[in-house]
Amino acid sequence: MAHVPTHADSLNPDQGRWVKNRGQVGSTHREAKDKTWVGSSRLYPQSVRLTPEEHDMRILHTMLRVTDLQRSIDFYTQVLGMRLLRQKDYPQGRFTLAFVGYGDESDNTVIEFTHNWDTDRYDLGDAYGHIAIEVDDVYQATEAARQKGARILREAGPMNAGTTIISFIEDPDGYPVEMIGRR
Repeated sequence: MAHVPTHADSLNPDQGRWVKNRGQVGSTHREAKDKTWVGSSRLYPQSVRLTPEEHDMRILHTMLRVTDLQRSIDFYTQVLGMRLLRQKDYPQGRFTLAFVGYGDESDNTVIEFTHNWDTDRYDLGDAYGHIAIEVDDVYQATEAARQKGARILREAGPMNAGTTIISFIEDPDGYPVEMIGRR
């Protein structure tokens, strides 16, 4: 049975799912004795990963339709530091899938690019928000992205009505990418 989150639970950004808080008050994931987490989970220091008995689902990937596959791969690998994890052509369907991310798909949520060979433009609409990437230094990461040719949508600085440092850049197809500073 799926776990229903309460106010005492936390969202695990590494696994894309809610987790029950189990103690470890005041410790970060790097200090936790069981070493269950890696990544940005220090935002949720009291959380641990759900066991398969507690939850049998997780977010695998987010899909973006892209008009130039190599241009998108280059942007996400060269500007954002991801790796190309796999790529496959589907000639009968006239499309190619490619997956990029910061780690193996078995443990990390990744981005899937779908390149439909006969489509040269997409209407992004106004419902989609953005992808968020955690970085050590938003100011430095934003400047590095600028130097690599990324369009800056919002300069680095505190978020509106808050203190978290963020910026927004745009990928080659116009999808916004938020950079958020580590806490």
